Amino acid sequence: MTTQMEAAKKGTLTEAMQVVAQSERMNPQRLLELAAAGQVVIPSNMNHRTLAAAGIGQGLRTKVNVNIGVSRDCCDTGLELEKARIAIALKADAIMDLSCYGKTREFRRKLIEMSPLMVGTVPVYDAIGLLGKDLKAISVDEFFQVVETHAEDGVDFMTIHCGMNRATAERIKRNKRLTRIVSRGGSLLFSWMELNQRENPFYEHYDRLLDICAAYDITLSLGDACRPGSLHDSTDAAQVEELIVLGELTRRAWARNVQVMIEGPGHMAINEIAANMLMEKRLCHGAPFYVLGPLVTDVAPGYDHITSAIGGAIAAANGADFLCFVTPAEHLRLPNLEDTREGVIAARIAAHAADIAKGIPQAREWDNAMSRARADVDFPKMIELAIDPEKARKYRQESAPAKEETCTMCGDMCPMRSMKAILD
Repeated sequence: MTTQMEAAKKGTLTEAMQVVAQSERMNPQRLLELAAAGQVVIPSNMNHRTLAAAGIGQGLRTKVNVNIGVSRDCCDTGLELEKARIAIALKADAIMDLSCYGKTREFRRKLIEMSPLMVGTVPVYDAIGLLGKDLKAISVDEFFQVVETHAEDGVDFMTIHCGMNRATAERIKRNKRLTRIVSRGGSLLFSWMELNQRENPFYEHYDRLLDICAAYDITLSLGDACRPGSLHDSTDAAQVEELIVLGELTRRAWARNVQVMIEGPGHMAINEIAANMLMEKRLCHGAPFYVLGPLVTDVAPGYDHITSAIGGAIAAANGADFLCFVTPAEHLRLPNLEDTREGVIAARIAAHAADIAKGIPQAREWDNAMSRARADVDFPKMIELAIDPEKARKYRQESAPAKEETCTMCGDMCPMRSMKAILD
């Protein structure tokens, strides 16, 4: 199996690269160079037959990921598959299955079979449920058995927290945080390390993990176990130390032709975001950056899709390449269908706003088309161009104006209508 990175290093333009170059309006030779250098990844497991290839990284449109998955308290696979359909319909770019209970493999296979979007997982989440064992009793071989299972099923990218080694774990214990470790996968590995007094198996046996990734062309999303879960903990010693380790692991992966993304902060004050983006790009050698928000304040449960979109727009405008959506239900409960819809749209707005700032081809074209429709007072066209046409149509129908060429905000005083009448 030749990975996308290996093909790029050889100067071979794969079918997936051709699709990405065309959809992104990027010169194919430039895409080859970026993929060979690790600055663009094209997650594409050889077993994901329904995948429509997409790229993440420098010079490409900012991508959006949607999280779904069942838990012990909410184990409705039908509902989670409906969330996946919403993500596809609302033009997200990736879906992560974070299931940790029940028939996880059956659900994962259904998702991969139906999804043209790239699919990611966090295998450590699945280990306890799949193996039916206490965390302490899981062996190194069993952890890797779960990774291999996800690979066989067609997962395109995997989040694995390889960078939290024993030294970083000690730093977490010495430097008190308000929210300690908020990464679910990170906390599981930290607990396993403490219970067994052993090194992180994915750090100690990193080459074994790379063997699996190379065999299936899985993109390794190096998870940030020490990401801040509060503004108080952002940019602290543990976060930075882990990022340094991730930079070292990135180079080791590239030497094996394994594609890599780096995961980034979760909560962070606005004035720290730009510096964090620069630091990640420098320490991790330009690898694509996947940020979980960042949420710019801790006090808005019920509205965290907004706090996340603010941070995501700033992060992406300053170099982040991939945004993980956050829903209004963040910190409160598993999201429902409407939460999922709101989270996808908020993240897509953030990504698009950043693409305008980054000068991504075709980003401003969309806004200019909307502005022309507004100048023409063409409401059907405005609705067609809206990022969420369904909601725009609903709002328009809920409050019908006396005259079709106006809305109930301005009526006869509509400035667009007046200027069109006077100047045209």
